Amino acid sequence: MDGLNPLQTFSVWALPILFAITVHEVAHGWMAKRLGDPTAQRLGRLSLNPIRHIDPIGTVLIPGLLLLLGTGFIFGWAKPVPITWSNLRHPRRDMVLVAIAGPGANLVMAAMWAAVMRFALVLPAIWPPSLWAARPLLAMGSAGILINLVLMVLNLLPLPPLDGSRVLAGLLPGPWAWRYNKIEPYGLWILLALVATGLLGRILEPPVVAIQNLIFSLSRMS
Repeated sequence: MDGLNPLQTFSVWALPILFAITVHEVAHGWMAKRLGDPTAQRLGRLSLNPIRHIDPIGTVLIPGLLLLLGTGFIFGWAKPVPITWSNLRHPRRDMVLVAIAGPGANLVMAAMWAAVMRFALVLPAIWPPSLWAARPLLAMGSAGILINLVLMVLNLLPLPPLDGSRVLAGLLPGPWAWRYNKIEPYGLWILLALVATGLLGRILEPPVVAIQNLIFSLSRMS
């Protein structure tokens, strides 16, 4: 972000990234519990404590490197919340709902960060001495919107093991879903190839920008 040194940039992004990844995983576990599977709850994964969800590589190393290298593109992941398929009351249908819960939580958080930005914009007018706090709040709100929308759109891609693949597998006929899920061992490598070639950014940018503009419009910031 303009005018911020690397340490300040890292500080602005750290909280939104941790919240985005943590709440995303908790939403999966919470939905699974509502649909009959208490596995995540039993393992303590319905906690908002980020430590319970952090993956050293996906939550710390990858986002940190992308941020410090100034790539302009940030993504990451947490430890997946364990789901016991057989505990769900209607496994195929319920796995679709469990999968959608994570990206849905990111959309809600993007809206909440928009409210933070709106507050930061009006705060100096209400209390002029608060200008020192308004700028970092504005930057953090902007970061929160972007990271949540990126995670939402990324996870909705129909690429195993992303959430979008769980949705598609739940909608496909059984034999087709089985064949489709056989792609999963190669999913991470496909994702890394998309990142390395720049194709992932081109895929994600149009929907992320469109939803971001809609949020700004609805919150009267554009």
